[in-house]
Amino acid sequence: MAKHAYLAASASERWLRCPPSAKLCAQEEDRGSPYAQQGTDAHELAAYLAEKALGRKSRDPTEDLTWYDAEMQEAAEGYAAFVMEQVAEAKSLCADPLVCIEQTLDFSKWVEHGFGTGDCVIVADDLLHIVDLKYGLGILVSASGEDGTGNSQLKCYALGALDTFGDLYDIRRIKLSIYQPRRENVDTFELSREDLLKWADEVLAPIAKLAYDGLGDFAAGDHCQFCKVKASCRKRAEYSMKLAKYDFAEAPTLSEDEIAEILPQIDSLVSWAEDIKSYALDQALSGVRYPGFKLVEGRSNRKYTDEVAVATVVSNAGYDPYEKKLLGITAMTRQLGKKKFDELLSGLIVKPQGKPVLAPATDKRPEFNTAQNDFMEE
Repeated sequence: MAKHAYLAASASERWLRCPPSAKLCAQEEDRGSPYAQQGTDAHELAAYLAEKALGRKSRDPTEDLTWYDAEMQEAAEGYAAFVMEQVAEAKSLCADPLVCIEQTLDFSKWVEHGFGTGDCVIVADDLLHIVDLKYGLGILVSASGEDGTGNSQLKCYALGALDTFGDLYDIRRIKLSIYQPRRENVDTFELSREDLLKWADEVLAPIAKLAYDGLGDFAAGDHCQFCKVKASCRKRAEYSMKLAKYDFAEAPTLSEDEIAEILPQIDSLVSWAEDIKSYALDQALSGVRYPGFKLVEGRSNRKYTDEVAVATVVSNAGYDPYEKKLLGITAMTRQLGKKKFDELLSGLIVKPQGKPVLAPATDKRPEFNTAQNDFMEE
């Protein structure tokens, strides 16, 4: 196993908080997923459109993309437009900013074998700007990071860019931008060059040394989501079972403080339970036997052996075998394309108010006003 696989910038949020997880994950087989391939396709298309917008020659990869659709095209076009906006800002600072697309960045000065690929790196006098495309839909990614000091992946990329291009430009400010089109999330965080280097020397480098050597303390939390050993991790089990001290008490018997302590752990507890079930099933299928459990055949539903033949038989009997249903908004947008969708249907779309949900106080959405709050304000 190559050691450079240990400390990927994209996984830095995890190994910075749980250093020994890096070595354990490096020993596990890397299983690809459709979502990963979809993200790769989106990045290839976005890189091509960004290069094209910059007036550079680049091969159109569309015909080779497995997951290409109208949504991906629209997202990539939006990303390219965002990049050009940032380039325009850089040109206001100096006449010849450096713009790199899919740039390999080496930050091994602070992290052993540390390198990664920056989606877009813009270097100008006074400013270094890292732009990262996130095509995923599941998790809202913040440019400020979990601790509010900047996204660690983008800070690693900024260090690599600073180490490579820092002598060519008088860089004093670092901007980190997340472009996440499918979540309508465009987020930017700024820090000084001094703060970035201080973080690199005082936080990143010491923890990276522990992680590279497989040392440090295990720690569980939201960062466990993409850990390869999360299902069997004892620390995560201990973290998840903290709720057991409440002995499954009914909500009305708990104080506001107790409920406030429970709420942040519920999602991770459910996720942990599902991970345990999935891991146990995989192990059972490979021959492991768990006391008190056995593999059985799950419930299944009937299905046609040949849908075309079924439709033919039913049609010949004088019946209509098909049901007609209006496409949903997402499917309709993909079929028409966003511009045509807006042109034809903008006056026929309404977005009702979403149902109230509890969220951390740090959530960027405005606070929901209940009827009681509205009455009090009046």
